Amino acid sequence: MTRHDSHQVSTSGTRAHHPVDQAQGMRQMFASRVLRFVPVVANAATACGGLVLERLCAAYTGFNLKVLVVDASEQARPPGELAEFDLAEGIEVLSDQVGYMPARGLPLRYVDARGSCSSLLDTIANAAPQYDVVIVHASASEIVRLFSQRARGTNLRPLLFTNDLAEGLKEAYSAVKIISQRGAWMAYDLLVCATARSQQAQPVAERLARCADDFLGVAQRDWQLLDPREPASVDPHPRFLELAAGLLRTALPLALSDTAFDHLMSPGAALPSCAAPVLN
Repeated sequence: MTRHDSHQVSTSGTRAHHPVDQAQGMRQMFASRVLRFVPVVANAATACGGLVLERLCAAYTGFNLKVLVVDASEQARPPGELAEFDLAEGIEVLSDQVGYMPARGLPLRYVDARGSCSSLLDTIANAAPQYDVVIVHASASEIVRLFSQRARGTNLRPLLFTNDLAEGLKEAYSAVKIISQRGAWMAYDLLVCATARSQQAQPVAERLARCADDFLGVAQRDWQLLDPREPASVDPHPRFLELAAGLLRTALPLALSDTAFDHLMSPGAALPSCAAPVLN
C-alpha cells in the first residue's frame, strides 16, 4: 500500500486478563473465531482515502493483527474477474499482515429485498479467515446497507474523514446525515487530512461537530489531524493508536463459519497468536 495510490491501500503479572500494553490488549480480542469489521466512510471530495487506510493498517499491524482492506469506494477498482467465483481470489496480498481487495460495485451484488448488503460481510469473513480486522471503505449509503442491519443494538461507531476545504466538509456532513438518518448511528470519529500548519483543520472539525449536533443530534466523539506530509515509515501517534483501538472495540464482530475455521486448522494454516478473549 502506498500513499500515492489513494485507494490501495493494564499489567499481566498478577491477573492474566489485564493486558501488559495496548497491543497485548488488542491481541486478546482475537482469541476466538471472530473477525472485526471497521466501517470507514469514503469522502469523494478528498484524496485522503489512501492515507487514512494506510495509517489504520499501520496501527493494527503494530498490534500484531492481520488486516484486510475492502475498498468499495467510488475511486477504487472493481473486483477481479475471478472474485465473482471465489471472493478469496480477489484479495491482493500486500505484505504478511496486510491484504487489499478492490471492491467498487461489489456490495450491490449482494443486496437483498430489504436493501441490505450484509451477506457480503459473511462472505468476506469466510473468504478471508486468516485476517483479524477487515476495514471496509465505502460511501455512506453503502456503509449503511452493509452494516445497519447487523449493527442494531451494538456500539458501532463509523470513522469519517475530510480535508480542510469546504467541499470535503460538505461531503462529510452529508455522510453524517446519511449514517444518522438511515443507519441510526448517532456518534462518529473524524480524521482531518491536512498539514500540521493548516489554519483550517480545527475550524473544519469544530464546524462539522457543531452542525452535526445542532441539526442532526449526532455527536462527534473525537477528531484528529492526519498530516499527508508525514512519512509512511513514521509510527502512528499514540493518540491515533488510541482512536484505532477504540474503533476495534466498537467494530462489528462476525464469527467464522465451521468451513472457514476448518480451513484455518488445515495444514499450513495458522491461527493468530492470542491470549484469552476479552470482548467475545
